[in-house]
Amino acid sequence: MIREDKHLLYTPELTGHEQLQNIIENKTTFTLNNCEFSLFETHKRAEDVKLKFNDLTFTAMLRGKKHMKLKDKTDYFDYFPGETVLVSPGETMVIDFPEADETPSQCISLSFSPDFVENSLNYFNTKLTKIDNDSSWRISSEQFYLFNSLPLASATNNLMRIAMEDNMNKDLMADLALKELLVRLMQTQASKLIENDYKKLKNTSRLAFIIDYIKNNLHQKLSIEHLAKLAFVSKSNFFKLFKYEIGIAPNEFILIERIKRAKELLKENQSIKEVAFGTGFSDTNHFIKTFKTFEGLTPKNYQRNLFSKYKIVS
Repeated sequence: MIREDKHLLYTPELTGHEQLQNIIENKTTFTLNNCEFSLFETHKRAEDVKLKFNDLTFTAMLRGKKHMKLKDKTDYFDYFPGETVLVSPGETMVIDFPEADETPSQCISLSFSPDFVENSLNYFNTKLTKIDNDSSWRISSEQFYLFNSLPLASATNNLMRIAMEDNMNKDLMADLALKELLVRLMQTQASKLIENDYKKLKNTSRLAFIIDYIKNNLHQKLSIEHLAKLAFVSKSNFFKLFKYEIGIAPNEFILIERIKRAKELLKENQSIKEVAFGTGFSDTNHFIKTFKTFEGLTPKNYQRNLFSKYKIVS
């Protein structure tokens, strides 16, 4: 089933109490050439725990719940599995563990070597062209709170596996995995930025313009050839560049957007036929089959479930 939800990461077994050195943020570290990978566990309710990182650090929740903030940057927010928080150099996480007595928390941190990040970004900007020629590959400190996309989760799991295994080629494999993680991170950030701000950016960004065009024309046929012309690139380049920047192919993005729009129309109590044609499906049966692939149930059952919530029981 294809979902747009946040994707969970692999969860290693919790450390036994007799092996814990600390019951609050017990830290197990695996050092690599260009990254320090750490696994944190908290088995006791705690408040106002501070973690400061000197280098750019990718953190991700595996189990449990944190209530946290980035000092001098954000208000408190809940941090759950399937989510990532990117911590800039010198920033401090201030963390509460409200449920750790009953449900221990487990998370990871990946602190990148600054030189590795700089060299990787230089390489990407030389080798990986973007749709907007004047834009560059960069890691945004503003897009710091993310839901894990499937590619980001897969890249993170791969790096976790490499860091925790005993392999003489670990550092070589880790460097390749780190580069992939950086790309997936930037793709996830770009996807979130475009999703949130495409209307503001459409006059200055070709990619945002294309996203806006897709969202406004879901009711009709959308060909890759036509979208490529709007972006002033060849069809093959458009397909490749779109996937580089967003992390999924343009036809998959269009399908996801059609299903999102279909769910909105079903909430308005439109008929299945109206929803199918309103989201660019020329065949109702094809729409039903595609919707079920994405959502795990038919459009009619989805709609029935929606309205059953508002049914008055006498």
